[in-house]
Amino acid sequence: MTDSARDARADALLHATQGADQHRLKIFLGAAPGVGKTFAMLSAARELKRQGVDVVVGLVETHGRAETAALLEGLEVLPRRTVQQHEREFTEFDLDAALARRPAVLLVDELAHTNLPGGRHTRRWQDIAELLDAGIEVYTALNVQHLESRNDQVRRITGITVRETVPDAFLDRARDIVLVDLPPRELIGRLKQGKVYVPETAAAALNAFFSPTNLAALRELAVETIAGHVDNDLREHMLARGTAMPVRRHVLAAIDGHGQSDYLVRVARRIAERRGAPWSVAFVDTGAELEPARRERLDAAMRLAERLGGETIILRGHVIADELLAHADREGVGQIILGRTRERPIARLLGISLTQRLLRRGAHMELTIIATPAERAQARRRRITRARGSRGEYGYATLAAGIAFVAAFAADRYLSVANLSPIFLIAVLAVAVRTRMTVAVYTAVLCFLGYNFFFTAPRYTLAIANADDVLAVTLFLVTALVCSRLATRLSSQVASLRDAQVRARALLRLGQQLAASADAEAVREAGAQALAHALGAHAALLVRDTDQRLQPAASAPRSFALSHQDQAAADWCERHAEAAGRHTDTLNGAACWMLPLGTEDHRLGVAALRLDDRATLNPDRRSLALAMVQDIGRALERARLADELESARVQGETERLRSALLSSVSHDLRSPLASMIGAAGTLVSYEDKLPPTERRELLASILGEGQRLDRYIQNLLDMTRLGHGTLKLNRDWTDSAEIVGAALGRLRKLFPDLRVETDAPRDPVLMYVHPALIEQALFNILENAARFSPPNEPVRITVHVADERLLIDVADRGPGIPEDERVRIFDMFYSVSRGDRSPQGTGLGLAICRGMIGAHGGSVEALPGDGVGTVIRISLPLAELPKGDD
Repeated sequence: MTDSARDARADALLHATQGADQHRLKIFLGAAPGVGKTFAMLSAARELKRQGVDVVVGLVETHGRAETAALLEGLEVLPRRTVQQHEREFTEFDLDAALARRPAVLLVDELAHTNLPGGRHTRRWQDIAELLDAGIEVYTALNVQHLESRNDQVRRITGITVRETVPDAFLDRARDIVLVDLPPRELIGRLKQGKVYVPETAAAALNAFFSPTNLAALRELAVETIAGHVDNDLREHMLARGTAMPVRRHVLAAIDGHGQSDYLVRVARRIAERRGAPWSVAFVDTGAELEPARRERLDAAMRLAERLGGETIILRGHVIADELLAHADREGVGQIILGRTRERPIARLLGISLTQRLLRRGAHMELTIIATPAERAQARRRRITRARGSRGEYGYATLAAGIAFVAAFAADRYLSVANLSPIFLIAVLAVAVRTRMTVAVYTAVLCFLGYNFFFTAPRYTLAIANADDVLAVTLFLVTALVCSRLATRLSSQVASLRDAQVRARALLRLGQQLAASADAEAVREAGAQALAHALGAHAALLVRDTDQRLQPAASAPRSFALSHQDQAAADWCERHAEAAGRHTDTLNGAACWMLPLGTEDHRLGVAALRLDDRATLNPDRRSLALAMVQDIGRALERARLADELESARVQGETERLRSALLSSVSHDLRSPLASMIGAAGTLVSYEDKLPPTERRELLASILGEGQRLDRYIQNLLDMTRLGHGTLKLNRDWTDSAEIVGAALGRLRKLFPDLRVETDAPRDPVLMYVHPALIEQALFNILENAARFSPPNEPVRITVHVADERLLIDVADRGPGIPEDERVRIFDMFYSVSRGDRSPQGTGLGLAICRGMIGAHGGSVEALPGDGVGTVIRISLPLAELPKGDD
């Protein structure tokens, strides 16, 4: 079994296992109005009611039929909401009331209905989709002419274009489709009896829509739709059982934006539905500039394909056949559908037309060419209209040719006939660069005829007497045609590359700005500015405030107001992770186009784009907006993950510090307390029996441990003040020698036997510092050095000035500090077996020292000693002496 077959079977099994829990949709399908769809739906609802099921009528249109209205008796009917439209009151289905009531089964008639402006959704099928997503089973009714893929067939059968349609992809959500049928004669009889329409409307309908031929054809369409749905169910059932199924080959429809594009999309949908195959619609962008009308038709066809459940692709290349075949090979396309192309006779003669290339090179594919005479005739009429509307281009071409003739007449007396041709080539190139290919060919032919008539002998005739002139004129025509073609293609390529460059530059600029953004706030600010600049729109990135309302966190321009409809569209977009607002089918009355940021698991806000009313949202612009919003969403996701990682790191660091602090308190504070308590207890118990010397020793021990405990507590308090930024600097001018002397005085009380060597300048070195803090920092370093210096080894203090900084080096002869730990020893509670991290220390001495020195703009670093030991260097800036001081 291939991977694709295994995937298909897995999907079918998943669908089968979830069938019992799936929120069901039941559609009562009819060939025409009046066949009894609503009657059948209400009858099924009454049966459910008798079985004890919670059934509620959300909306049912009886159209004045008494027998249908009678079925509503005994059923709960939700009140409708009132809508003001053109100073008149209308009633609509109340979606919010249905969601609040939340019955087991809800009846909502007329699936294809278009809602009045102001509702959450444009179409009723979107209301029903939200009900299904909320877990409510829905019964609804639909006529086959309202199916999107059948729209063109209904138009050919009845001559009527149905405006209200339902995407076929929505029909795929139906668990059950019930065909409600009535023979044409009976339906026409009901129509004549006034059971379908009022008599005036019925008479008109009999002469148009409700003819026996039309009804028979519509019945066939309804049966075909039901058969297709049954085939899909059977196919899924067979796949779930593991029964072999034919390989599903992808169906690809190639469109060009002309009048038959919509028709090709619907045909592709029907063919793919019959075959149970995936399908897509492709357009090959060759770089040629599309006319506004053609661009609009192309966009409409792409939107139609998306509504019908197909994938839309825009390929880029210069040879349409090559791009289609390459894409087909990549995606496993088995069938290509295209309309009859308007091929040029020369291309057809040379065998290089699109159809011929596909037939010649796509031997392993099925090629389907759809002919639509009506669309072809309409396209010819549009070409004639365009020709009439393009008089300005032909006028420009005629003017360019005229200027070339004037220049040629002026140069005729100096140049030969063959040398006049470049003048006309320049005119052809000038026209080809600025206009279409057909206009350039017109210019080439016009210049060729004028060149022959006015400048080749015999003059003022189209005859050519000289054989050399025949060659020159012929070569001129060939060269002019080739140059016009190349110039036109080059102009189109330049325009295409310019658009691609604009897109790439916008994405690159956005990427650079997002990469430079340090947090989510900066990402939103950069994203809003980039969206506004690239799309020429007002842009805002919305996040929820403390009141859980979506408000602009960043916008361009700064003032970005949201209307009530914008708020509703933004809420919908954020909750469902789907686009809403303008240019969509959900709350399209909003002025902004809302795009979700983040994913369903991590919703990070909404991007609101307010485009210019005169600007069209073509596929390139839409694609750029989606790509930029996606990049902004990824950047916000990275910022969110970075915040979470930082929070986790801070939490881990806090936990580590807490554990270290508890360990320090349990050891370093408990030890002196235990000594003090032991000595005091001994004095209390044996005060009269102890000799005076032992009593003095015990008292000295209590005093020493108390002083030690006082130093530890002072270190903790100093570190707390440093961490909270409450340490105040009371600066004063002082001599460095005084600070060194004071620190040494305190050190000798603790280590009376320690030898200290001092090397300091003879002249005073004044510092503008907080003397007590600098003394404390130096004392901590000296104490650290004294504790780990070997016996009889001195601690050396060197004071000197370098580069307007005072350097104080404290060197010991201890075991030294490894190079990879010389920076980390200044961290709080960093525990090693050397230096300030001995079992006797809290690990705060050097950390406090770094904080105190850093508060003065200085630094502390650990350096290797001279062969052995460690040098701790204090570096402090020297301030300028006040004026007047000597």
